Amino acid sequence: MALFRRLFYKNPPDGLMEISGRVYVFDSCLSTDVMEKDNYKKYMDGIVAQLQDHFPDASYMVFNFREGEMRSQISDILSEYDMTVMDYPRQYEGCPLLPLEMTDHFLRSSESWLSLEGPQNVLLMHCERGGWPVLAFTLAALLLYRKQYTGEQKTLEMYISRRNLDSWPPADTSLALDSLILRGLPVINGERSCRPIVRVHGQDPSTAASRSSQVLFSTPKTKKHVRHYKQAENTPVKVDIHCRVQGDVVLECIHLDEDMVREEMMFRLMFNTLFVRSNALLLSREDIDILWDAKEQFPEDFKVEVLFLDPDILGSTTGIEAASGDEDETEGGAEEFFEREEVFSNADGH
Repeated sequence: MALFRRLFYKNPPDGLMEISGRVYVFDSCLSTDVMEKDNYKKYMDGIVAQLQDHFPDASYMVFNFREGEMRSQISDILSEYDMTVMDYPRQYEGCPLLPLEMTDHFLRSSESWLSLEGPQNVLLMHCERGGWPVLAFTLAALLLYRKQYTGEQKTLEMYISRRNLDSWPPADTSLALDSLILRGLPVINGERSCRPIVRVHGQDPSTAASRSSQVLFSTPKTKKHVRHYKQAENTPVKVDIHCRVQGDVVLECIHLDEDMVREEMMFRLMFNTLFVRSNALLLSREDIDILWDAKEQFPEDFKVEVLFLDPDILGSTTGIEAASGDEDETEGGAEEFFEREEVFSNADGH
């Protein structure tokens, strides 16, 4: 918010928050209140009238982050004023980020629109209920991309620096996703313990022509493959995965109830294989997607490590056998995996 305040150099029209020159966000996106259909139209009509007063010769482009495939209400309203609305999803497999190609499309379209010669162009940003996280992410990406802000968002900075390649985005990198390691456990049902399973969503590397997402791996719900871990053991938890991934990937870590049916989401994380370095991702509690009211269930020093292997090791198979273990459920730590304490001790985040 301090960044936003520094960029307020003039009063924007009522109902809009000015992010930078000619880039505005509808203030309804910052509210948890839900407007009735008629009130929402009056709200939009009032904002458009003020915009036309402020920028009588301007043209407008609206980016909207929405849920589902139905035509959005804002599109119906603003089409009456000949405003173009471009719809983007507000999540990818439950994770509040855009796939890499969509992020690239958003940045290119925004920069092109704001840089066009002739009449002054204005960019308006809007999200439907629940879409604020992806809206905030894309705004941060736009400010970095246009060099209007420099901060410590290492992933975004890496993305923007690599856009200088002749061909962008480059071809997706195929990797072998080997395992997930948890260093620390959340509090579930009043006890610091969990029975973790993993589900991986992404593009099937064996069908590169298809960009649709599917389940690439899911831990079998059997006592052989699902183990109960307790913090008292004080050892990291390793969940074997063994599947090929490529491009945008969402990994879900889920607590499975003792009835082996009911599930409780612990966290999600999203990454693109293009940015994986040294065959590992090192993530802190701040780097993963946790339910808004569940952050305190995780210890402050909670760490997640995602390990990869040479993709040739898995051959052409997408999903390989799941984690091995005894037939009976055991209560203990992981066995025989590569320790990376030195890496963790020197890493603050990505």
